[in-house]
Amino acid sequence: MTDSLKFESRTGKLSCKPDELFSFITDIRNFEQFIPAGSLNNWESSRDKCSFQVPSLGTVNVRITDQTPFSVVVYSGDVLKKNDFNLVVHISENEKRMAEVRVTVTANLNPVLRMMATGPIKTFLEKLISEMEKFEKWNSTSTGR
Repeated sequence: MTDSLKFESRTGKLSCKPDELFSFITDIRNFEQFIPAGSLNNWESSRDKCSFQVPSLGTVNVRITDQTPFSVVVYSGDVLKKNDFNLVVHISENEKRMAEVRVTVTANLNPVLRMMATGPIKTFLEKLISEMEKFEKWNSTSTGR
């Protein structure tokens, strides 16, 4: 039996316009910029999918499955080819015409993984938003670090 969990980040205020954020994150290779060094191994990516290993969790596969220009990007993935999850990036524009971002993670986890994953997912979301807020090179494209 699995339970669906939903986690939501705080809203981050970014130094780019919504269209710049959308263009940047729809190339999944750029997402590596927001992942703290040392938190994953064996990063492999193309424009619309990636895989990596998380210590003590295993292989994670992620792909872009939906997008609405300048407002939503949906990444779907699995951990160990069993536990499905979605990471949804919600993009909005503030009164200064700059991007704001909120990230939602929904995951189908069995009760044991649910207990193990809750803290790390919450920590991941906070770090992800913080890294996005610090980032300034929105007009560049990454093909790795």
